[in-house]
Amino acid sequence: MQRLTCAGLDVGSSSIKVAVVDDDGDGATVRTLYLERIRRRDPRVVLAGALAAALGRARVDEGDLGYIASTGDGDVAIGVRTGHFYGMTCHARGAVFLEPRARSVLDVGALWARAIVIDERAKVLASRMTSQCAAGTGQFIENIARYLGVRIDEVGALSQAAARPEPVSGICAVLAETDVINMVSRGIATGEILRGIHESVAIRLAKLLRSAKGVTPVMVTGGLAADAGLMACLRQRLTEGGGAMEVLTHPDSIYAGAIGAALWGAVRRRKLDAARQAAPAPSPTAPTA
Repeated sequence: MQRLTCAGLDVGSSSIKVAVVDDDGDGATVRTLYLERIRRRDPRVVLAGALAAALGRARVDEGDLGYIASTGDGDVAIGVRTGHFYGMTCHARGAVFLEPRARSVLDVGALWARAIVIDERAKVLASRMTSQCAAGTGQFIENIARYLGVRIDEVGALSQAAARPEPVSGICAVLAETDVINMVSRGIATGEILRGIHESVAIRLAKLLRSAKGVTPVMVTGGLAADAGLMACLRQRLTEGGGAMEVLTHPDSIYAGAIGAALWGAVRRRKLDAARQAAPAPSPTAPTA
């Protein structure tokens, strides 16, 4: 079967992820992955630069791509993409690519989280999404870290080193942030505050997964998969009360949506090619007198 090189563009609220993937129909390999933070810039400009940088790394010309697939919430890929895929299906496909054993996915993005139940082919069987409150999202944890003067890559280690968590509100992000302000004024250690934040987010994520009737193993995608402190708290929550669930992560978890988009793009390209080949040839026009 013909090998296709496809690009997946995951346009999120805080960053744009690009995956360039080779797919021969029987298997796929990732040629390159690229991430660019938006940081209050025009997302269209960021997208163009990210795609160009990824293609440069992969040594692929845009014209040689079999499909450019977009996913995520932003519409900035219009005019660049060949087609668009729903984020849930892309994260499901990307999760199975990164960890074939996965049967549930927790996609924790900057603004919300969703739990997805899947089969071995990455077909979505059930799903649940968080409410509008941001207390279980990446943006929430970034805001807390910024207030505490901690780099986001330091959060996990500080949380894991804490002797105990300092409880915070798990209902509302605004109330939780108010709790943190009060904790700082009382001299509570930064690590204990972060551990409390992680416990609060883990409770919400575990509840979300169980409401979707998630099954083990669970693959975490999105940026928070790299937060070791949160993953430790989530693993603890998902082993409570029996029915323990295995929580999996991958170094490329943040790229799962982009990888899944590229893989679905290859599937769609093959279907389009097959449909063209199966279409009857146009009948010749009768000569005129």
